[in-house]
Amino acid sequence: MAKLSPQDRVTKSHIAIMRSKEFCMFSGVLSVGDVKFVDYLPTAATNGRDVMYNPKFVDEITDDKELNFIVLHEALHKAFQHMMLWKKLWKESPMLANMAADYVVNATIVESDPHNNIAKLPSMALYDKQYDGMTTRQVFDLLKKSCGKGGDGGGQGSQQEDGEYEGGGHDHHDWEGAEKLTEAEQKEVKKQIDQALRQGEIIRGKMAGNQSRAIGEILEPKIDWREQMREFVTSICRNKDKTSWRRPHKRFIGQDIYMPSMIGETVGKIVVGIDTSGSIGNEELRNFLSEVMGICDEVNPESVELIYWDYDVAAHETYHIGDYAGLATTTKPAGGGGTRVGSLNEYMKEKRIEAECCVVLTDGFVESDWGGNWDVPTLWAITSKGLTSPHGKSIYLGD
Repeated sequence: MAKLSPQDRVTKSHIAIMRSKEFCMFSGVLSVGDVKFVDYLPTAATNGRDVMYNPKFVDEITDDKELNFIVLHEALHKAFQHMMLWKKLWKESPMLANMAADYVVNATIVESDPHNNIAKLPSMALYDKQYDGMTTRQVFDLLKKSCGKGGDGGGQGSQQEDGEYEGGGHDHHDWEGAEKLTEAEQKEVKKQIDQALRQGEIIRGKMAGNQSRAIGEILEPKIDWREQMREFVTSICRNKDKTSWRRPHKRFIGQDIYMPSMIGETVGKIVVGIDTSGSIGNEELRNFLSEVMGICDEVNPESVELIYWDYDVAAHETYHIGDYAGLATTTKPAGGGGTRVGSLNEYMKEKRIEAECCVVLTDGFVESDWGGNWDVPTLWAITSKGLTSPHGKSIYLGD
């Protein structure tokens, strides 16, 4: 019998995966992007869309089940969108980002096929049961903590020049290739992956295939926190029934057409309360304030009362119409002590700040009564998943 070429062997793996009850849910993901055979990679890699294999590397894998594992490994990197979602981790530590992503992917494959019916874990692949059910971020943090204590991050080797690690060499990670994809291309890939996974769930149901816990979590419906925050504020500050030439409508200025913008006599103050007890990162704060600026541009409030708090109110800044565009760059966050959101509530009452609404950015680890009764409609933008306030509306400030 003639020996199969590397291309034919990878195709054979695709077919075996698609026909299996263990992994049929990934049938569509295998079809996203192109499969390429190249010499510049020592093993295999994906940029989140395309998958590349070194033909010699494929030839050297004599066990078909191990090759199935590697093909699945690349498919799951795409399914989890590792190369696009975790670039921040890669820039912080290429080796730990690579290891974390591999631990998550390999744990998912092993969990789906514990008896090696279709896929067998290669000897050089990273796997540790302690990371089962964890996210890439959680594994990364644990590896980072281990390294900080003088450990090797739980890995199986040292870092190479390209950020890969020796001993886990069954694939590489094309982070640079992912960065070269345009924003439009990345959005299209994300859309294709989502559709492929949902179609895979239909196939799995028809084949009575195994259900993947990780993929089920990926397919949970998500609502963008920005949309929720915008809807909350605009629904309260909806009364905009007069026009004004004091502030020309921005949409038409670029066409040298000056039209009045809509203003509302009843749109007063908006309070934005920010938890500075130490758990809110600079990037989270920047993203949050950028969205606040956009909302202010839309509803045109009388003022924005930006209040930083930890155990007590640490700073209070006031911005008026015309100042909102520079809010994110001119603000000076203050605080860093304990956490007591009641201090914000007390301060608003003490200063008699009559606001249309209050938007609070916090990690959600506050006193049990969440600051007592709030006299103003309140939106809680919480950075910790699963926490909600009994007062007002809560949204999760996450991806």
